[in-house]
Amino acid sequence: MSKYAFLVSSALGFDAEEANTMSVACILHDVGKINTPRELLITKNELNQADWKLIEEHTVQGAVILESKSSLILQTGATIALSHHERWDGSGYPRKLKGRDIPMGGRICAVIDVFDALTTRRSYKGIIPEQEALQLLKENSGKLFDPEVISAFEKEFVEIKRIKLSLEV
Repeated sequence: MSKYAFLVSSALGFDAEEANTMSVACILHDVGKINTPRELLITKNELNQADWKLIEEHTVQGAVILESKSSLILQTGATIALSHHERWDGSGYPRKLKGRDIPMGGRICAVIDVFDALTTRRSYKGIIPEQEALQLLKENSGKLFDPEVISAFEKEFVEIKRIKLSLEV
């Protein structure tokens, strides 16, 4: 995810230092899961509403873990941890932010996190081919994802696929 974040941030016009901060901070997006019961994270069973509430809390927990730190990377990580499940149309969590009210780091991380989740084997699902994952992201541009971030992701897609392939070796 770090390399994807650097590419997308750069395509959005971030300078090298800002893109580097974003790429390192994105790694921290799920740090709050350290407080989530492990059995919820690895289950193959359907989750009930109470279980989903516990999982969703990882965003707030991550922000709490990171927010009081003086490092720009950790402060950026706190913002990303809190906002990476917000959705462009306001349907996300934890604060139901919408559109440009979602911090840019959260908007970038949302796209690359979903791409990574779709194209990587998980205990509860198989792999979706990269091109199909890109199509799903594009179909949700302006709904779940910032259209500008989707455009930047698509612009860098050849390089993103190359990076993904290099990580699989």
